Amino acid sequence: MTRAAPEAVQALLPPTEGGAIRSVYVHAPFCARRCFYCDFAVKVAAGDCDEWLDALGREIRGLENESFFALDDTLETLYVGGGTPSLLGAAAMDGLAAVLGKGRLQHSRLEWTAEANPESFTDDLATAWRRAGVNRISLGIQSFHEPSLRWMGRLHGADGARSAVGVARVAGFTNLSVDLIFGLPDRLEREWERDLEQTLSLDPDHVSLYGLTAEAATPLGRAVAEGRETLPAEDRYEEQYLLAVDRLGAAGYEAYEVSNFARPGFASRHNFVYWSGEPYLGLGNGAHSYRHPVRRWNLRDWDAYRNGTEGPGLPVDDEERLDAGNVRLERIWLGLRTRRGISLRDLPPPALERTRRWEELALAVMEDDVVRLTPKGWLVMDRLTVELDAELDVELDAEL
Repeated sequence: MTRAAPEAVQALLPPTEGGAIRSVYVHAPFCARRCFYCDFAVKVAAGDCDEWLDALGREIRGLENESFFALDDTLETLYVGGGTPSLLGAAAMDGLAAVLGKGRLQHSRLEWTAEANPESFTDDLATAWRRAGVNRISLGIQSFHEPSLRWMGRLHGADGARSAVGVARVAGFTNLSVDLIFGLPDRLEREWERDLEQTLSLDPDHVSLYGLTAEAATPLGRAVAEGRETLPAEDRYEEQYLLAVDRLGAAGYEAYEVSNFARPGFASRHNFVYWSGEPYLGLGNGAHSYRHPVRRWNLRDWDAYRNGTEGPGLPVDDEERLDAGNVRLERIWLGLRTRRGISLRDLPPPALERTRRWEELALAVMEDDVVRLTPKGWLVMDRLTVELDAELDVELDAEL
């Protein structure tokens, strides 16, 4: 049975029914090769830009027949991820603008991000994307260590990553993010500190860090399960993460979220929509949409999604309606993963005592009536989320 949340934790919940949808994620699933560790909804193919745009257009037209996930007339953030959007060519972003409706992309503060891999991020493509309205680029660099890049299945080398950053700057992009991955197998002898130094030498505006995980359905997951590959020990993983936090912080990048570091004014506004419980729409195969209290997701397979857009309905795979308990758990987790933290003013005494213990263990800091996790706390964020949620459950049971 769904139980109402007590007043003490109402601040953890998003507004009822959310608001207008002004943030959109668009999935471009095509990749020249699937990386060894990849568990994303990708299709190994060059990608047909016209086919992609046609399918997205059909999905958008289908959305016009429903009101709950209807798009607002003006978007504030647009994120094109993948897959490898840069495989779709120079005309892709202008075509996407036409499909979405160029009038929706006229907001003076629109943040339009597009992901790209270095090997397919050419001068012509960068110039065309900038002209179309893209104003933020996210480059999948991952590493500058050649053996590690080959092991991951990446198609670019260290020089390709450096060249891509130059291409972005020459094209006029003043908001550039790069992705790095840590926690690679020790046998690769990748020098993580050296990768951080080379990243900083490129002067990006934003850095996203991703710890390697062995998802069961991936080639890496199978290799680990069969004993053919070994991931670093937990202390080694933690050491690399904390070193990155230290080095990036010293260089002026704020750790504003567990995996994201930005210079002042360059934090991802689109990602904050996810972390704040605001509504968003996902277009394309495998894309998720959320508007409180409903989350739904599209068919994951590209061909199934494309065929689904040709029918009378939408290419939706399934959906879930979040009850108060689900939402509360998510709000705790999302609050703890960002520098925003969680307000202490709304927490009952047992939960406050729990956060004090976190502070004693250097897992959190409590200031200005807010509890925020430290980088050390971020490493055990999932466990801390469950702990705090359990304390709130005790309070809820007492009130009932």
